[in-house]
Amino acid sequence: MISRVSEVLRAFQGSDRVLGVSEIARRTGIPKPSVSRIVTEMVSTGLLERDGDHVRLGLRLFELGQQAARPIDLRKLALPSMTELLNATGQTVHLAVLEGHEVVYVQILRSRNTPPLPSRVGGSIPAYDTGVVKALLAFAPKEVVDEILSGPLAAIGPKTITDPKRLREELTTIREQRLAFEREESTANVGCAAAAILDHNDRAVAAISVSVHLDLADLTQIGPAVATSAMALSREASRLQLHLA
Repeated sequence: MISRVSEVLRAFQGSDRVLGVSEIARRTGIPKPSVSRIVTEMVSTGLLERDGDHVRLGLRLFELGQQAARPIDLRKLALPSMTELLNATGQTVHLAVLEGHEVVYVQILRSRNTPPLPSRVGGSIPAYDTGVVKALLAFAPKEVVDEILSGPLAAIGPKTITDPKRLREELTTIREQRLAFEREESTANVGCAAAAILDHNDRAVAAISVSVHLDLADLTQIGPAVATSAMALSREASRLQLHLA
């Protein structure tokens, strides 16, 4: 039941405000009668709210989100640096964490200079196809990387790395250089520079990235600014002993 509730919540994507039972069933693959029952229970608990024949995310989710200590701590820690990056580069800045086999965005500062992106706060993506993802995986425990790369790596963008061996080699380079680049691995003509924010045990607490339109910006010029921000945030995370637990 819990997994199905999670699937219903994940059906809300991007700019979605309301969804009908039929659309939720289509997106999740859960039979429509089951979706109807799940939605009714979620409405009764405040996780969803009725809007005519449709439902929207409920206030209870917002309340629970505000109680999530780690994202709040991360946002407070990273927001000044993210703002500096936004002002310096004029491009969209992301902050993300690794959760299981997915990466979840916990803060996004958007720029009008960057093309529309599918990312959203609270949204998740597969843990292998963007710069911020690779920055996190480069400092993830070996068993986590092995588990993620053991499954099929489906192509998400025009240049998604789907060869586990090649991706492992790239993760080694990222770990050495403390900087990850992605060019069209998630979205056509979009790239990013990313770097991990490390705790006092050199584990990735989060990762920060700047996304650009590849025709309008040079990632190699943006990369050093991202790396510098991540290093400063890592020092602060170590000082505050901000960690994964």
